[in-house]
Amino acid sequence: MELDTTTWFFIIAAVLLVILLIAGIMMSSNSERNLVEDRLGRYLEEEEQTLADGDKETVLGEWINRRVEKSSRGDKVKDSLARADMKFQVAEYYALVVIATVGLSLIAGFFGGRNIISFIIGAVIGAILPGIYVSGQQRKRLAAFDDQLPDMINLMVNGLRAGFSTMQAMEAVSKELPAPISDEFRRVVQEMQLGVPMGKGLDNLFRRIPSPDLDFMITAINVQREVGGNLAEILDTISFTIRERIRIKGEIQVLTSQVRASAKILSFVPIGLAIFLWFFNNDYMQNLFIRGVGCAAGILGAGLVLIALGYAIMMKIAAIEV
Repeated sequence: MELDTTTWFFIIAAVLLVILLIAGIMMSSNSERNLVEDRLGRYLEEEEQTLADGDKETVLGEWINRRVEKSSRGDKVKDSLARADMKFQVAEYYALVVIATVGLSLIAGFFGGRNIISFIIGAVIGAILPGIYVSGQQRKRLAAFDDQLPDMINLMVNGLRAGFSTMQAMEAVSKELPAPISDEFRRVVQEMQLGVPMGKGLDNLFRRIPSPDLDFMITAINVQREVGGNLAEILDTISFTIRERIRIKGEIQVLTSQVRASAKILSFVPIGLAIFLWFFNNDYMQNLFIRGVGCAAGILGAGLVLIALGYAIMMKIAAIEV
């Protein structure tokens, strides 16, 4: 069967957009330093290298990025990207969202018989996929950071007892421990070397890594700097507390794993099945629209609300605070 011009246009446009999306992700993943480190590096490197690096960014790209970052939504996206340690500027992230939205919309429209609903389904999936990926990277990185935190505190305690200052102990952490905790404390040390107060540097760290266990450590360091005391003993006690919290959290995760898995399966299987039937058995799904678009929208909306309520209730049951 020969393909007409419109079909070829859909195929070529979708392939090009997907290639651009993959290329953007790969270029970001292969970058050696993230945005924060690049900015810090401008102060730490020689002036000539700084000017050369500054000329690499186009005036248009810099202008767009500044305008996007100034918005409230852009500020939240910037924090999310920093927490996920993704090497994107805010404007680049929005560009990838647009590419994913348009690309998946064209692909879904091609396989869905060029129906407007198929285009909408693809656009919605393309718009939310980057956010889901960023959120997943945040959770993974935060979990890895929390797992490394007790070892980091023990290393700091040993350094303090050996005569290191707090900054020297943090620098040892940045050199001795693996990522992501070494990357984060390297940023803190670099900020302090540039004249940023320790309290501000630790606050920036907590903004990037919103961990309750890290908050304990930062509070202890700030209090010790103001009123004095044996920081090594304080951190040693905090390390024991954090290890116990991690152990208890692990036991709770095991005991509630069935409830969380059931919530995800019962919530996402109906949605996935509906999308699958729309593209592979469209005649069957068209029966929803026999009595009009309004009736179909009401049925689908009610189903989504009930699914969301069931998911929220089951996850609430499994969420046990430690």
